[in-house]
Amino acid sequence: MKRYLNGGISARTAGQNPASVGERMTGPGKNQVIGTDVQIGEDTVVWHFVNLFGCTIGSHCKIGSYCEIGKGVVVGDYVKIEAKAYIPSGVTIEDYAFIGPGVIFTNDRYPRSARFEDGVPCLIGEFDLKRTAVRKGASIGAGSVILPGVTIGKGALIGAGSVVCKDVPDYAIVTGRAGKITGVVPDEDQYRENL
Repeated sequence: MKRYLNGGISARTAGQNPASVGERMTGPGKNQVIGTDVQIGEDTVVWHFVNLFGCTIGSHCKIGSYCEIGKGVVVGDYVKIEAKAYIPSGVTIEDYAFIGPGVIFTNDRYPRSARFEDGVPCLIGEFDLKRTAVRKGASIGAGSVILPGVTIGKGALIGAGSVVCKDVPDYAIVTGRAGKITGVVPDEDQYRENL
């Protein structure tokens, strides 16, 4: 495992450094919680105050500070996830995607902390998990909220602060609350040609 001066880590799997697996790391610039069942690809950098639980993260990725990535999440190669992103169970992010700072994914359409049986509250352990997909090369701008069960198409661009409530076609540009298609990534865009 390669350790960076600023506290980030780079590893083939989190298991290569027992100090970073399944326990809270302490000390300047560390403070990461990385579960024993997390897989981290080669040359991926994980920054300060990150929580990773049962997820798979590809190679050559960057996970910014204060992110939380939940159990079962799959992140492809060359993905950049900026600071303060929340990615719960049920989300798949394909190669070359960009997740801006403060992006929030959700995975339950009707969240409740408790249900009632004969007037007595009981905590809910299970819920109706809705899967969300971010396709290859898509970019999601800062502060966006992605509602559960949507697919963001290949090469799509989501404007900062958008709320995505329904599927986004390949190469669409979506902005606003609720997000609406406001354009298309041009054919001549070099990035589009290389996806």
